[in-house]
Amino acid sequence: MTYLENKNRYRLLLILSFIALFLVIIISSMVGVADITFVDGAKIILNRIILLDRLISLDGIKHNYITIVWDIRFPRILLSALIGCGLSVSGAAFQGMFKNPMADPYVLGVSSGAALGATIGIVLGFQSSLLGLGSITIMAFIGAITTMIIVYHIAKIGGKVPVITLLLAGISISYLLSSVISIMMIFNKSQLDKIVFWIMGSVSAASWTHVKILAPITLIVTFFVIFFAKDLNIMLMGEDTASSLGIEVEKVKKILLLLCSIVVAATVSVGGIIGFVGLIVPHTVRMVVGPDYKHLVPFSAVLGAIFMIISDTLARTLMSPAEIPVGAITSLFGAPYFIYLLIKSKKKVTN
Repeated sequence: MTYLENKNRYRLLLILSFIALFLVIIISSMVGVADITFVDGAKIILNRIILLDRLISLDGIKHNYITIVWDIRFPRILLSALIGCGLSVSGAAFQGMFKNPMADPYVLGVSSGAALGATIGIVLGFQSSLLGLGSITIMAFIGAITTMIIVYHIAKIGGKVPVITLLLAGISISYLLSSVISIMMIFNKSQLDKIVFWIMGSVSAASWTHVKILAPITLIVTFFVIFFAKDLNIMLMGEDTASSLGIEVEKVKKILLLLCSIVVAATVSVGGIIGFVGLIVPHTVRMVVGPDYKHLVPFSAVLGAIFMIISDTLARTLMSPAEIPVGAITSLFGAPYFIYLLIKSKKKVTN
């Protein structure tokens, strides 16, 4: 297959992925207690898009349906998509930087830091808000960023950040913070349900404020990871090889570590700990489009968004009106699938 044919193939696949994403968004917007048709859901969403409001009329659609779709379901759908996108892109970047297929967005202990921050906020009963964000979200973000800084400085040796040291520092801090959380849960049993539900992940509190804050962070980080795609491709051959080819390895690592940690901190602070998204989505995409980061990152972003929307839709509808933490749904799908991938790779090795 020629280079041009390959390029056209990837473009077609990407277009189909975006169409699939749009269809998933529409279907998710109509699923719930209120019986909203696919056509009505599509009209409500498209009507709010710039330049389409004059072309698509909402006459005949109940006002409460418009409120349900646009003000309740749609922010939640978009937030789920942004979380899936952010975790998948950062997971792909971490796997490339660490040259480790087991690396995921939480490998630096950012999730544990966010969980500790949220736990402190829940236990102390903070009720304040900033920029429209609740105190729990703010505390979780502060905890995640603080943990990232601590791990980075522990791992830093001179002007370099060795991968192994960084991973070990992240794992150690993660276990330490998890222990602190466990102790706080034992001494604050009245808040146990809130803490556990937050840790298991949920976007039930989604709002347009969350979307407006997370969207630019996720899109900027995705752009930068795509921008560094060539560097990540070369770094897969080894840091020494990358350096000999003119790549400023330490500079690239620092930039991507900072950006990816920020987007992970932001996603965890608004959605809790949602496992396996950043681990299995890049793996799945590699099986379809290959390891080239120019294709891997955008496809991971779209597939991550689709996976999270589907998972959250199941989380809010399977036991309606009760709700399952979305982190439990992603793990329920992700863990067996990842085990399948491991068994498949093991068979290749033995054969």
